[in-house]
Amino acid sequence: MKPLILLVEDEEALLTVLRYNLEREGFEVMTATNGEEGLMLLDERRPDIMLLDWMLPLVSGIEICRQVRRKPETRDIPVIMLTARGEEGDKIRALNSGADDYITKPFSPSELIARVQAVLRRSRPALAAEALTYGDIVMDLAAHRVFRANKPVHLRPTEFRLLRFLIEHPGRVFSREQLLNAVWTHDTYIEPRTVDVHIRRLRKALNVGGKEDVIRTVRATGYSLESDGFAAAEAS
Repeated sequence: MKPLILLVEDEEALLTVLRYNLEREGFEVMTATNGEEGLMLLDERRPDIMLLDWMLPLVSGIEICRQVRRKPETRDIPVIMLTARGEEGDKIRALNSGADDYITKPFSPSELIARVQAVLRRSRPALAAEALTYGDIVMDLAAHRVFRANKPVHLRPTEFRLLRFLIEHPGRVFSREQLLNAVWTHDTYIEPRTVDVHIRRLRKALNVGGKEDVIRTVRATGYSLESDGFAAAEAS
């Protein structure tokens, strides 16, 4: 799956340029031109990283960053601030508000992309990995194959994406709507209960031979992958 970026920038020309370059580098990009719209998009889908202009209409980037850090469900999302304010005090204020990095305008798209990739490597190493491991489950992302206890597990594309998302977020509980937004395409309407069908298929494929069920059902909430034994590593 492509890493998802939430880009909130009120300069339309800059927004267009950044979106084009980020998408060309393989990122999926959601955009907003003011702080309120950015917060609404954040409620709809959880991004892998946020790029926030400091001086936004309605709600400032600094305030969005503070709100992100206050909520348990978003506090670990990396944030890079984009701003024309280059004074040391401003940088310190941004970092103290929870930003992971700070880039001063004007900047080149290539510099921003390098910063994004560096932050993602630190915060989400699974995004840069060629293989994910979770206990005795191994996902070869390049070959699009899954093994459990060294035996192949045959998954359909949707179950493969679902397993990858859960392994990348071990221990986190996701509602059906959150899983739909993260795993499924958005060009057609899909019933939230569809998630249950694919979770059952994924469990059946992973648990062949009486293997332990690693997917936890949280009543009235959703699903999670138990967090013990998770590690992401590059395939050798």
